[in-house]
Amino acid sequence: MARTTGDLQLTSTAEDSDDLEDVRLLDSYYENDVVHNNDGTKRIQVRVTGMTCAACSTSVETALRSVNGVIGASVALLQNKADVVFNASLVKEGDIKNAIEDAGFEAEILPEAGSVQGSAVVGQFTIGGMTCAACVNSVEGILRGLVGVKRAVVALATSLGEVEYDPNVISKDDIVAAIEDAGFEASFVQSNGQDKIVLGVVGVYSPVDAQVLEGLVSGIKGVRQFRFDPVLGELDVAFDPQVISSRSLVDGINLGSNGRFKLHVRNPYTRMASKDGSETSAMFRLFISSLFLSIPLFFMGVICPHIPLVYSLLLWKCGPFLMGDWLKWALVSVIQFVIGKRFYIAAGRALRNGSTNMDVLVALGTTASYVYSVCALLYGALTGFWSPTYFETSAMLITFVLLGKYLECLAKGKTSDAIKKLVELTPATALLVVKDKGGRPIEEREIDSFLIQPGDTLKVLPGTKVPADGTVTWGSSYVNESMVTGESIPVSKEVNASVIGGTINMHGVLHIQATKVGSDTVLSQIISLVETAQMSKAPIQKFADYVASIFVPTVVALSLLTLSCWYIAGALGAYPKEWLPENGNHFVFALMFSISVVVIACPCALGLATPTAVMVATGVGANNGVLIKGGDSLERAQMVKYVIFDKTGTLTQGKATVTSAKVFTGMDRGEFLTLVASAEASSEHPLAKAILQYARHFHFFDDSSPTISTQNDAKEVKSGWLYDVSNFSVLPGRGVQCFIDGKRVLVGNRKLLAESGINISTEVENFVVELEESAKTGILVAYDDVLTGVLGVADPLKREASVVIESLKKMGIVPVMVTGDNWRTAKAVAKEVGIRDVRAEVMPAGKADVVRSFQKDGSIVAMVGDGINDSPALAAADVGMAIGAGTDVAIEAANYVLMRDNLEDVITAIDLSRKTFSRIRLNYVFAMAYNVVAIPVAAGVLFPSLGIKLPPWVAGACMALSSVSVVCSSLLLRRYRKPRLTTILEIVVDKQQNNYS
Repeated sequence: MARTTGDLQLTSTAEDSDDLEDVRLLDSYYENDVVHNNDGTKRIQVRVTGMTCAACSTSVETALRSVNGVIGASVALLQNKADVVFNASLVKEGDIKNAIEDAGFEAEILPEAGSVQGSAVVGQFTIGGMTCAACVNSVEGILRGLVGVKRAVVALATSLGEVEYDPNVISKDDIVAAIEDAGFEASFVQSNGQDKIVLGVVGVYSPVDAQVLEGLVSGIKGVRQFRFDPVLGELDVAFDPQVISSRSLVDGINLGSNGRFKLHVRNPYTRMASKDGSETSAMFRLFISSLFLSIPLFFMGVICPHIPLVYSLLLWKCGPFLMGDWLKWALVSVIQFVIGKRFYIAAGRALRNGSTNMDVLVALGTTASYVYSVCALLYGALTGFWSPTYFETSAMLITFVLLGKYLECLAKGKTSDAIKKLVELTPATALLVVKDKGGRPIEEREIDSFLIQPGDTLKVLPGTKVPADGTVTWGSSYVNESMVTGESIPVSKEVNASVIGGTINMHGVLHIQATKVGSDTVLSQIISLVETAQMSKAPIQKFADYVASIFVPTVVALSLLTLSCWYIAGALGAYPKEWLPENGNHFVFALMFSISVVVIACPCALGLATPTAVMVATGVGANNGVLIKGGDSLERAQMVKYVIFDKTGTLTQGKATVTSAKVFTGMDRGEFLTLVASAEASSEHPLAKAILQYARHFHFFDDSSPTISTQNDAKEVKSGWLYDVSNFSVLPGRGVQCFIDGKRVLVGNRKLLAESGINISTEVENFVVELEESAKTGILVAYDDVLTGVLGVADPLKREASVVIESLKKMGIVPVMVTGDNWRTAKAVAKEVGIRDVRAEVMPAGKADVVRSFQKDGSIVAMVGDGINDSPALAAADVGMAIGAGTDVAIEAANYVLMRDNLEDVITAIDLSRKTFSRIRLNYVFAMAYNVVAIPVAAGVLFPSLGIKLPPWVAGACMALSSVSVVCSSLLLRRYRKPRLTTILEIVVDKQQNNYS
C-alpha cells in the first residue's frame, strides 16, 4: 500500500491504519462539551468465505457477538455476508475481521459499506492575518454562526482552523468565503472524509508501467492511500472527497499518462458477482477432478472383470497387494485428502467452534469407509484373510456431494437474479455535456456513469438508458419506468420533470441535470433495500437454526446405534449369514448401514428452506414495484387480519374537483364563481386550486390540468378576469378570508361562518348535508356577511378501490377506513367502496391509536398510507405499507414500499407473502420428511422385510440432491404472477371504457 504525504497531517498515520481517526484541535473541544451528537456507532459489511450451512453462519454470528463493542451482527449464508454494527471507540474493523478469521473463516471488509453516523466531516483550513486572541475569537464566532457548522476551533500559533460541518448543508468554499469576508486569508487543506474507488487499469504490462502508474497516483493532491494489483489489473484508491472528486482523479491519471493507461470504474456489485461466480467455478473444477478419478474406479469394479487381459493385470500381485488394490488406494487417497480437503477443513473449523455441520457428516462417513478399506488391506497382507474393500464408496460419495454442492451454487446464484437485473439497469457510460462559463454547450464527452457528479448536464439519446436521477432541462420524450416502478405505461417527460436513473428514454433527445448520483439514486436505494431484506432472517428460521444445532449430534448418535444394533444382532445370530457380503463379516455389514445413515442425513436442506425463498420473494416483489424491507415483514404480512386504509390519497385519487355550484341569492352564477376564484387565487390549498380551475373552465372552457402552479395563479390575477383582493388571510382548519371592493368575503366550512356570526339557513344546511352524504365536501361562500352560495368538491375514488376491497374480503381480511374528514363524507366514501368499519374525524396522531385498538386482541394489522402524514400509524402497525412512494423509496416508517399509486399492489404484497410462506412450509415439510424417511431406510429398517439396502454412495447422492431440491423449490417463486383478481379488474375497466366510447 503506497501512501501520499503532506505538510499537515489531520489524523494519525500508523501504517496499519486504513481509516482516519481523531482530529487534534477539536479533541479538547469535545472533552469540554457535555453533549455528544455522535455516538460512534458504525455499520460495516464483511464478506465471509467458507460457510457451507446454517451451522457455519451461526458460528460466525456467535464469534462476532462475543467481541466487546459489537452491538449487533447478522450473517447471511446465501450472500456470504455479515452485517455488523459496532462502537468504533471500542472495536476496530480489523478486530471484527480477526474474530471471523479466528473462527476459521476468511473475511474481507467490503469498501462500499457505510457508517450509521451522520455525514459531518472535519475540515482543516489555513487562516492568515490573525495577530491576537481577539482575532481567534472573531474567526471562531463567525464559523460557529454558519448554518451547517457544528463545531469550530482555531489555533493562533499554527494559523490553522478545524471545522466540523455537514457538506450537504455548507461547502468548504462557503467556509473559506466567510473567513475572507471577515478580513482574513483562508484556504482549504484537507478533511477527515474518505472515499474509495476501485479502477480497472489497462496498459500496465511491466513493472516499469506499474511504477509509472504509482508515481502518477501518489502525485495527485487528495489521494490518501492506493494499492495496485497487477494480477487483477485493479487500482484501489482512498481519497479525500473534499479535495478531489473521483472524476478529477481519473482525469488526472489519464492526463498525466497521456492516454497510456485506460481506466474504468469497477462496479462493486459486479465484483461481488464475479467472486460468487469464481466459487461456483471452483466447485465445478473439484467435481470434475473427482469424477475424472472416480471413473477408473468404476471401470475396475464393473467393466474390467469382463476384459480378461485387463483384469489379469489388476490381479497381478505387486508386493503385498494386488495391482488393482494399489491403484484404488492411490486414486481414492487423492480424492479423499486432496479434492476432499475442503470437507476436513470445514469440519475442523466447526468442531473448533463447538458446533457441527454437514461437512462433519461427510468427513466422518468418507473417512470411516476409507480407513476401513485401508485396514482391510493391511489385515489381509498380514493374515492372508482378504476382506472386501470399499474405496469406491468413499470416492463416489465425495463425487456426488461435490456435484450436489455445484448444483446448489448454481441454484443459489439464481436466487439473486433480481439484484443482478437491477444492477444491470445502470448504463456503463454517459454523455456529459461540457459547458463554458456562460453555460453554453461546447462539447460532448463520454464518461463512466460512476463518475457522474451532481449538477452535471447529461445528454440522453432515444433508446438509451437514463444514467442518473435528475431533472429535464431541455427536450421532451416518453420514458419507460416499468423496470424501476413497475408502471407499464411510458411517462411523458417535459422540462423540469424528474427522471430516474436506469429507465429507458423512448423517443426524443433529453438533456438532464443530475441531482442524485451513486448511493443516493432511486435505483441504488432499491438495491440496498432488497439486499437488506435478503440478509434479514424471518422468525420462522429460528426453528431451522435450532434443529440444525442438534441435528448432526443426533445423526451421529443414530449412526452409532445402527452400527451397534446390526453388529450385536449378527453376533447373536439374529439374521442369516447369507445377508453378509462376500468375504465380509458382521462388522463390515453393520458399518455400511452406519455410514449410509451418516451421509444421507442433510441439515443443509433445513437451513436453505427459508433464506432461499425470502431471497426470491424479495426479488420478485421488487420486479413488481413492491419493496419488502425484511423477512420478518414478509412473515407478518401473510397473517394480516385487518388492513386499515387512509382515505385521502389512498382510497381516493387525492385530486379534488368541483362537482357542483349553487347560488342561494340573486347573484349571477358567473359572478359568483369569479368572486370565489378571486378569493382562492392566493391560496395554496388543493381545494383552492380545484375551485380556481373550475371557475376558469366555466368562463373560458379551458381544459388544462387542474394542478395550477403558483406562477400560473399570478398570471390569472393579472389577466383581468379576477377581482382585486386585499387583506387576504388563511384561517387554518376553517378556510380563507379577504376583502373585495371593501366587502368581506369568506370561503370555508360551517365553523368559519358560525364564528363570523353568519346564519346558515335550513335550505343551505340540507344542501350541504346532501353533498356530504354523497361523499363530497361542502364549501360555503359568504359575501358582505351574507351566505351567497355553496360549492361541492369531490375527491374521486381510485378506479380499482372497490374491487380491491372486495378482493381483501374474499381473502379473509377485514378492511377498515380511517380519515380526518367529517362522519357523513367518511361514511359515504366507505359505503361506495364497500367498507363497513369507519373511523372519522381522526387526527394523524390519532390514527396510531386506531391501529393499536385493533392490535389489542393479538391481531396482525396492516396500515396503508402515503408514508408522510401517516408515518405514526405506519410505524405502529405490524405491517406498514407506504403506497404511491414513487421515487421516495426510503420511507423509514414502512415495512413495505409500494412504488406505484395503485391499491392492487396491496393485494400483491399480501398474496406474495402468503405464497412465499406456503413455499417455505413446503420446503420444511420436504426437508423434515426427507430426513425422517431417509435415515431409517439408510439404517436398514426395510432390509429384513423388503431387502432394500442403500449403499453409502447412493445415500450420498440422495443427500446431495435433497438440498438442491429445496433451492429449486424456492426458485419456483420466480414464476409468481399477480393475483387473477387484478387481471379481472383490468378487463372489466376496459369493457366499461369500450361501452362508453
